[in-house]
Amino acid sequence: MTATRTLAIDIGGTKFTVAAFDGTEMIRRDSRMTNREGGREWLLEQLEPALREWHGELAFNRCGIGFGGPVEWNRQIVATSTHVGGWRDFDLPGYVSAALGGVPVTMDNDANAGAFGEYLYGAGADCSPLVYVTMSTGIGGGIVIEGRILRGADSWAGEIGHLNVRPDGPVCLCGSNGCFERMCCGLWLERDHGVPAKELMLRPEFVREYVVDVARALKACIMLLNPARILIGGGIGKAGDALFVPLRSELARQMPAWSGARLDIRPAMLGDNSVLYGALGLAASGKVFLP
Repeated sequence: MTATRTLAIDIGGTKFTVAAFDGTEMIRRDSRMTNREGGREWLLEQLEPALREWHGELAFNRCGIGFGGPVEWNRQIVATSTHVGGWRDFDLPGYVSAALGGVPVTMDNDANAGAFGEYLYGAGADCSPLVYVTMSTGIGGGIVIEGRILRGADSWAGEIGHLNVRPDGPVCLCGSNGCFERMCCGLWLERDHGVPAKELMLRPEFVREYVVDVARALKACIMLLNPARILIGGGIGKAGDALFVPLRSELARQMPAWSGARLDIRPAMLGDNSVLYGALGLAASGKVFLP
């Protein structure tokens, strides 16, 4: 008997990735850089022919999408993207379903998908609450409690990137000052320092200052949720001990001495595939949105 075939799509600020799963086995994967200036139209022009080609070869039964921006879960539309233009109120699941000949599609934001993927298949197994923080072009967060993604009343839960870690800091794209994303994401690190985040993570003096703001954001999560584990994914999360050793030390310094909350901070196990596995989980979750 042929296993269910799922198409998983991860649309981020700097790249988009598609993967095919046969059951829970990833059998094909392709990743391409995005053209931020080209916006939504450019990406869809690249995505649609790939979807049709893959579906013609593999005959998918369902599809899951992790999108790099807020998603209105119950309406299954993209709310907006702060990094790439043209996405506001767009019916991406409907578009993808049409390209796949009517296959049901389920979408969530990429941080929620990453959290779900790590909970189901990665470093978050049996962890509740689980907090997943994606630190890449932007910064987002996903929360899983007892196997369910916490989306909040209006699908806007988990937006850790816009916690204020420096209230007197520079202006963020959201209009506030000193947000976690503004101080620590890859987009702003490169603009502020003139070199990619990957290179900055190799500079111990920089990292020692950098983790102060990261720890402030994680402390807020810990004080509010008392998570069993916090996972950091995205490109910055690949820095390894160069990031995690000073981060754990700084977080322990900032936490109240009386707190018995766990300080279990780890890199995401699935790396660049966290969102893809989360998209697989979303598609298989039983929450089906028909075109």
